[in-house]
Amino acid sequence: MNNTDAIGIFDSGVGGLTVASAIHSLLPKESFIYFGDTRHAPYGDKSKSTILDYSRRISRFLKASNCKAIVIACNSASASAFKELEQDFPDIPILNVVDPVVTEVSSLGAKKVGLIATRATVRSQVYLERIRHLDSNAEVVQIATPLLAPLIEEGFSGTKVSQGALEHYLDDERLANLSHLILGCTHYPLLQAEIESFFGSEVQVLNSANLVAEALKDLLLHKGLLNQEPMEKASMRFFVSEKTEAFRDTAKLFFGQEIQLEEKLLPA
Repeated sequence: MNNTDAIGIFDSGVGGLTVASAIHSLLPKESFIYFGDTRHAPYGDKSKSTILDYSRRISRFLKASNCKAIVIACNSASASAFKELEQDFPDIPILNVVDPVVTEVSSLGAKKVGLIATRATVRSQVYLERIRHLDSNAEVVQIATPLLAPLIEEGFSGTKVSQGALEHYLDDERLANLSHLILGCTHYPLLQAEIESFFGSEVQVLNSANLVAEALKDLLLHKGLLNQEPMEKASMRFFVSEKTEAFRDTAKLFFGQEIQLEEKLLPA
């Protein structure tokens, strides 16, 4: 691996673009290859074995593309596949989106933490276990919100549809008196303004994207892989398993330009 090689980033669909955008803003010299598995999105209602299979196949593609690091920009895949991918690809640094958030929560001394996430992430108990490992006194409340990622994939964020879904989920009495709320799906920052409006200023909403970007910078520095070359050599490539207008529009929103999508089925 060379420090000028690209970073691989993958998600089930558009959600990981929140992470890719944060990485691009913090590390503009870094090239990246993004893979959105839009054909199989969202991952949140799929089994661990299915998510692991998709994640392995995407990671093989990113390795074959000479990526110097892989970011699992999906909470469901981070919860279901991270340990296995580390074992399968020991020569490539791999970063998940869970650990940077858990570290931040523990540093804040949060008293009551809410988590909204997909069924797969809640079922894994990964946030609950890791937060309590660092702070045994922390109260953690988990709510599965399975409708949110699909409506974001279909381009309904910021509409009456998303507003109604959020009110249905966030009005849960278990989420009363929170100090912090974790957006446990990388799609959810696309609804962050609506979520913050619902809770008001008394709840700090934690967006994983910026935390992951900072953690990636630290990882690349530690591995001696941070790109020091001129910015003009950086590139962005976007692969999807199925082209969608919602993905193209969301990518344009984040990166301020038309995005060329390359369609590629998951490798065997």
